[in-house]
Amino acid sequence: MKKYFPVYVRVPLLFLLFYVLVEWVAGGTAQRPAFVDHPAVLILLGLFLFALIAVEIVALATNRVLRRLMTPEEIAEKEREDNLSFSDRPWVKRLMQKMTRTKGISDENELLLEHDYDGIKELDNELPPWWVGLFYITVIFSVVYLLRFHVFGGDNQIVEYEKSVAIAKEQIEEYRKTAADLISADEAQYLTDESSLAAGKKIFEMNCVACHQADGGGGIGPNLTDDHWILGGGVKNIFHTIAKGGRPGKGMVDWEKTLKPSEIEKVTSYVISLNGTTPASPKEAEGDIIWSKAEIDGASGDAAEATEPATETSDDAAEVSQE
Repeated sequence: MKKYFPVYVRVPLLFLLFYVLVEWVAGGTAQRPAFVDHPAVLILLGLFLFALIAVEIVALATNRVLRRLMTPEEIAEKEREDNLSFSDRPWVKRLMQKMTRTKGISDENELLLEHDYDGIKELDNELPPWWVGLFYITVIFSVVYLLRFHVFGGDNQIVEYEKSVAIAKEQIEEYRKTAADLISADEAQYLTDESSLAAGKKIFEMNCVACHQADGGGGIGPNLTDDHWILGGGVKNIFHTIAKGGRPGKGMVDWEKTLKPSEIEKVTSYVISLNGTTPASPKEAEGDIIWSKAEIDGASGDAAEATEPATETSDDAAEVSQE
């Protein structure tokens, strides 16, 4: 065996296997090996490498002593065995004989059957044990499979796939609830808090003033303060326009390659906040779609008004009960 695994192969291979085992047990990863967080792992690896080298040195010294004690005939026999091919080695032959139960040519007379076809005779060889074992395993597996999936109604591959997809969708939805940078145009909201508007204004001043002016009055790009919109107003339309870009060949670039969805949402909110303001030199109105920020404020007002009658009704009910 040493012929196929010399010392310069054995030592690195065994050390690598031991290292992988230690990393797996200690919970290391490719990005952060275990010895980074646990310096004792380095000591353990060093001791193992030292033990490997020591064992190899002791084994080499022992072989040299034993060789000096051997007779010339024993040395010749040892060298003959070392020069045998892998398949001719005694232990390999014994293993193959146990796995196949083959008979030698001298024993074929015991296996001859009475069949004789023009001088061609048949041998009653045993099936190899490994083949018989595999056959029994397939029979047992088929019985278990039959009971599991056709008697007790176990989940087949299609059902398992559908369940996995359903679980994955639930996990994605849970993640999207807290992941700010996975906002889509349908999920974007009009942010009115000062910090969001300030962040949106900063992004606007860094990327948008060249075309729309600092006050949103418009230049190369359209006026953002009036109620006329080329691609539509509102959170959804403005978010989509900023993310995907304007009209092909005329409009602005798609900023989704540069800005995160959460940043686009803040810029969208800031652009909406510019609606209705008075810029220094406003550009003439463009676009046939009419929309103003008042629609958002009106929707909020309607919601507030809708809650007022309920409060009054509850107060009246309280007064009646007191009477």
